[in-house]
Amino acid sequence: MSTGVPNPWLRCYFPRPAAARRLVFFPHGGGAASFYRRLARDLPEDVEGMVVQYPGREDRIGEPCCTDMPGLVEPLAKALTQLDDKPVWFFGHSMGASVAYEVTLLLGTAGEALPKRLIVSGRPGPARQRPDDKHLDDERLWNDVCRLGGTDARLLELPGLRELTLPMLRADYRLVGTYRPGTGRDLSVPVSVCYGAEDPDVEAADAAAWAEATSARTELTTFPGGHFYLRDPAHEELTHWLSARLRGQHRQTHTDPAGRNRE
Repeated sequence: MSTGVPNPWLRCYFPRPAAARRLVFFPHGGGAASFYRRLARDLPEDVEGMVVQYPGREDRIGEPCCTDMPGLVEPLAKALTQLDDKPVWFFGHSMGASVAYEVTLLLGTAGEALPKRLIVSGRPGPARQRPDDKHLDDERLWNDVCRLGGTDARLLELPGLRELTLPMLRADYRLVGTYRPGTGRDLSVPVSVCYGAEDPDVEAADAAAWAEATSARTELTTFPGGHFYLRDPAHEELTHWLSARLRGQHRQTHTDPAGRNRE
């Protein structure tokens, strides 16, 4: 795929036509492509970062948001098949981890060799995910957004912001809250699992449960910070971690369901 080809689902802020591979970022619930601009910029020069843009935000603000997982992943998976000209890795954070997981399953069923590795961040393994109904109560939903810290607290206090963003947030929370993942070992690609040590919603056992979702290798890495560790304080550490794996300069480990890393 040429990065100049229009694709409503993907943003490439720093085109690198000569790159050897691509890393595709899948945003969190309530998130948009621009949040991952910094991470895409700081990838190694031989890796092209691309970011998924969900409907209903930023330059797709006029489109209806997706409120269920199939409605999101089916057209997204189709769009990602355009990236089959070089190796691709997926990185999904929070809701984006589940979206990347479901897209990987769908592409595998279709016989597509995408991705070569799945990186999931800030999300329990499928077997430990639970439904919730925060999308039914705007006050609970807004308080949860504030609690997780993905948006600067000063921005959350801006007049009118709540009314502007609630429809999109409600759609994403509904998508996650009503999602029912499979619990089998359905993946056949390596999975790297990341989470913040102070994440209030993801404990070590939750993160380690991703090992139950794939028949390939897994690894588990903890970073300093909370649910949005990838912004700060661990942005630099995360970019070094990503660079080492993209270049193959790390020791492969396997994480068993108890959370232990093994050579």
